[in-house]
This record gives sequence, structure tokens and C-alpha cells, in this order.
Amino acid sequence: MTILAGDLGGTKTLLALCDDDGQRLVSQRFASAAYPDFESLVAEFLAAHSSYPSPRRFALGVAGPVIDVGSHQTCDITNLPYRVSGAALAQRFGFASVRLINDFYAVALAIAQVAQGTSLPGLTLTPLNPAAQPIPRAPIAVLGAGTGLGEALIAFHGDQPVILPTEGGHSDFAPHDEEELALWRFLSQRFPDHISQERVVCGPGIVTLYEFFCQQAQAPHSPQIQAEIARASDPAQVISAHAMHKSDPLCQRVMQRFVMLYGAEAGNLALKSLARGGVYLAGGIAAKILPLLTDGLFLSHFANKGRFAALLRSIPVYVVDCAEIGLFGAMACARQLPL
Repeated sequence: MTILAGDLGGTKTLLALCDDDGQRLVSQRFASAAYPDFESLVAEFLAAHSSYPSPRRFALGVAGPVIDVGSHQTCDITNLPYRVSGAALAQRFGFASVRLINDFYAVALAIAQVAQGTSLPGLTLTPLNPAAQPIPRAPIAVLGAGTGLGEALIAFHGDQPVILPTEGGHSDFAPHDEEELALWRFLSQRFPDHISQERVVCGPGIVTLYEFFCQQAQAPHSPQIQAEIARASDPAQVISAHAMHKSDPLCQRVMQRFVMLYGAEAGNLALKSLARGGVYLAGGIAAKILPLLTDGLFLSHFANKGRFAALLRSIPVYVVDCAEIGLFGAMACARQLPL
């Protein structure tokens, strides 16, 4: 008997077949946007690995809110033109049980295991403030900038973690200084209905910040780097790479502001949840820009909460380096599904 686990994001999708003990048999990465719908992607994966027994249970982390109507679950993927239906997946592929979970619910499931002492293959945690220590069974905040901005919370009932999925990345963006007021006005021209944190604290948000600073003309921009950004499949990676190599002042300024915004939003989530069990930065960006997060700028904006600054400074913050963290959470969920 096998189980199927998946992590469906706006950029990439990971699928894995495992045995009943959770041991991985085979896994594969897909470019999400290369497929017209999610079922086509699953069909290709199962056909490629048909030598294994057909899975009967499937848990899928999805980058969007999961809608439960009775026993029927659906999700419209936030940054893809996909609608995923648990019932449709079960009918087409013969699964006995299907569960859709928010992608950061899946990440939080894995983080809860780590916080309780379980080691996951390939996972590295880097503390940004090593002197701060977590309080056992206190709430934990999980967030991560990638294609979008995911957020989730972990509470504890005794020793049992309780995962609270959120769409906190879509809460309002609020400026903190004059430069961010100008940024807010710039964003309001593009998004007149609502400006969310996700518009700036994510990969596309890095590109938006670059465009903002180009318009402000407060730092010289390089035509060569602009051309490099224009032809790149991941423009944010170009900008962050130049910032880390200190090869372009404008890219450095963009990433400094990105780190400030990321730190401020992480502090917001920590303050709202009193996350004295720790704040974990997952997603696809934090581990890749680790040198930019360790110089104190992130932590200064994380803790910049007025009368509660001392409380925020006491909360440990960790950068999670694990490309498959969401998949590990989905695997844990799939093992608990009934046959």
C-alpha cells in the first residue's frame, strides 16, 4: 500500500509516493504553470511511476484557502489559474481519502515536529537571535515569502500541536516611514482596491520594489542589470544576487527595504500570536538571502513595536532551509488519513 503527498505552489509542485511508514519511494518536482490543471500533473506523475502500487490516500498542500462544504474540499490556487477539488481527484484516480490543506498548514505541521525535537532530512535551522530561547508549548508563528506570502500559527493542547491556517499575507500593508508612504502611493496606482503585505513581501514584491526605486530615481540604475532582470525567469533572484554581491547600489537598496518589510511583518505576526515558542521563516526566499537577514536589519524591524519591543526581542527567530518542508507536512497528514 502506498500514499501520495504533494505540495502545490505558484512556482513549483512536489509530489512523492511513500509507503505506509512514511518512507519515500519516489518523488518529483514540476513547474506548476507548465500544466493546464493540477489533475494533468498528477496523471503524468502516476503514469511515470506506475510500477509502484496505486496510492489510496492523498494529502495535498495548496497555495490558497481551502473551502470545506460538508465533506467536499476545493481550493482556487492564489497565483495559478487552478481550481483543485478533492472529490474530483478521488474520482479520477481512485483515492479512498483525499485531504486538501493550506500550504502553510503543511509547513506548520512539519515545523511542529521540528519544534518537538524531530529531525527532518535536509533541514537546517539558523537562529537570527541565538540568545533568545523558545518557551515549550508556547505558540509558534510560521511565515514565508516565496511566490506569495504564507502565514500559519501553531498552538498546543498539552503536547499536541494544533495548526491554525491563515491568509495573513493578504492583510493590509501599512507604511512605517516617508519612503514607505511613497511606496504605498506607488502601489495604490497598481492595486487601487487593496494593497496587501503580499504585494511587497514576496518574490514579485522584490521586483515591484525595484521598479519603485527606479521611478523614484534616488539611486542610479544600471541598464545592464535592467536587461538582465528583463530576460530572467526569476527577476527577484537577479536583484537579490546583486545585492548580496554588493555589485549594484540600487539592488542593495531594494533588498534592504525588502528585509525591513519582511522583519516588520514577522514582528506583526509574532505580536498578534505572542509566539514565544518561536518564529520560523520558511518559504523560498529567506534561506537564499540568509546573509541579508543576519546583519541585524531584519531583527531591528522585527522588534520595532514600541512598548512591546522588549517582548519581541525575547522571541527566537529561525530561518528554515528545506526545499521540501511543505512536502514533509503533507506526508505526515497523508499517513493519518483513513482507508
